Amino acid sequence: MSGVALALEVVVVFFLALFLLHRYGDFRKQHRMVLFATLLAWFLCFLIVFILPLDVSTTIYNQCKTDNQVHLVAIKTVNHDNSSNSSVFPTQRVPKICQKPWSYIPDGILPVFWRVVYWTSQFLTWLLIPFMQSYARSGGFSISGKIKTALIENAIYYGTYLLIFCSLLIYVAVTPKLHLSWSGLRTIGITAANTWGLFLLVLLLGYGLVEIPRTYWRASCHGQLLAKTYFKAAKLMTEKADAEENLEDVMEDVRTVNETIKYNHPLRKCIDTILKKCSVEYQEKMGRNMDDYEDFDDKGNPYPSKKSLVKLHKQVIYAVQRHNRTQVQWQILLDKAFHLEDVAKNESSSTHKFVHSFPSAEPPGWISKYLYTPTVGENTFLFLIQ
Repeated sequence: MSGVALALEVVVVFFLALFLLHRYGDFRKQHRMVLFATLLAWFLCFLIVFILPLDVSTTIYNQCKTDNQVHLVAIKTVNHDNSSNSSVFPTQRVPKICQKPWSYIPDGILPVFWRVVYWTSQFLTWLLIPFMQSYARSGGFSISGKIKTALIENAIYYGTYLLIFCSLLIYVAVTPKLHLSWSGLRTIGITAANTWGLFLLVLLLGYGLVEIPRTYWRASCHGQLLAKTYFKAAKLMTEKADAEENLEDVMEDVRTVNETIKYNHPLRKCIDTILKKCSVEYQEKMGRNMDDYEDFDDKGNPYPSKKSLVKLHKQVIYAVQRHNRTQVQWQILLDKAFHLEDVAKNESSSTHKFVHSFPSAEPPGWISKYLYTPTVGENTFLFLIQ
């Protein structure tokens, strides 16, 4: 079984990450580079959790063998020192029985494995993924323009890391007992990354350790949860209306620019790129007329600069993403509110059968089709109300 458990878990974790990516993403719409980076990031995160028990069991087994060897050497030393005195009989402890676990990983594999996982995760966390996020949100029309914008936007993100790194570097430089070397610089980099990660972890845990248990505790009270859902719906409705208004304003600016810059203008390609980021509905509204053949130089109308088009492009990307996000959040919150209302109605129902006010249009999954059938749900409900 040497290395079989490790190889098996690597394969299982890979397909788990691939399944989740297929469940929450769209392979046909997303860029292959984005899919690869996301799959690799999720794969490494899950891999750390799944491989850690194997590492612990292997370490315990190796430590047991090491303790037995040290004890055996100590016994031989004591016997050699007391060989001249036959009346001294040192007590000998029975060595532990080290049972080799089924998940044992041979020596030399885990150090290389953890180095690959760690440095790949560092590269994704600090360089690739932040750069790709800024690159996707950039309003540039060329690769160089998007790269320049992404680097500028990540300057603050990288600056915080460099601030911690430089602080540790200065501390090492002014300390006489410490000497700078390549291994020392690598240690400083790891320390800076861990400091930043622990700082974020403390901030997240400070909220999550309180909010997550409280959320599950309050979920048992359906009336209070329904009132809170109504409050969230009112708040989200305001945000949704604001997103729609912002999108209308941005689309109005796009329509104005689309009518100003004709088909034969040098910046027309930029306009076409902006229109591709709009929804199909707005693209149909702002479709260009094919009889628009006048020369753009014959009129004295002011034309927008490329810098203003870059800014407009970025506004379009942000407005469309915000609109889509609020639409999805609104639909999820409505489904939750309808479900809680159905729960409140069926609690006082005399039929003892859960009835949905708005049946789902999606076909039932295999769990609700074969395992959690209406009969099982009815019996569960009768058991809970007794």
